[in-house]
Amino acid sequence: MANHVLVPVDDSDRSTQALEFAIEEHPEATITALHVLDPGDFYAATGIEGGAMANYDEIQEHHETRAETILEDAKERAAERGVTIETDHIVGGISRSIVDYADDNDVDHVVIGSHGRTGASRILLGSVAETVARRSPVPVTIVR
Repeated sequence: MANHVLVPVDDSDRSTQALEFAIEEHPEATITALHVLDPGDFYAATGIEGGAMANYDEIQEHHETRAETILEDAKERAAERGVTIETDHIVGGISRSIVDYADDNDVDHVVIGSHGRTGASRILLGSVAETVARRSPVPVTIVR
């Protein structure tokens, strides 16, 4: 039985399903919803646009605000089911950050959606869920 379950969340339906699964399957566990801010997304947006260099700090602030919204939505979704969850967000490579967070925070189970990222980033980076499942120090449930 898991005592601390980590659920990586983004704004995808799969991560929402993963959170709901974790709440249903691990009602007594501490559940932490984690959103990872990929610094590659900041750099990708700081190219020359309209002849001016984009402001890195503003872009990072935008991503952090989005992360807070995603985590607040996760809290509300859990509250609708009578569960209080913890939330956190970190900056780093997505797969590695999830695995490191699990290792560093006494997590004993990860529940992750199967296809959070879409399009070219998923093809170029590979499946986040697959990478986490291969490298995680704890059991991983992939929700489809």
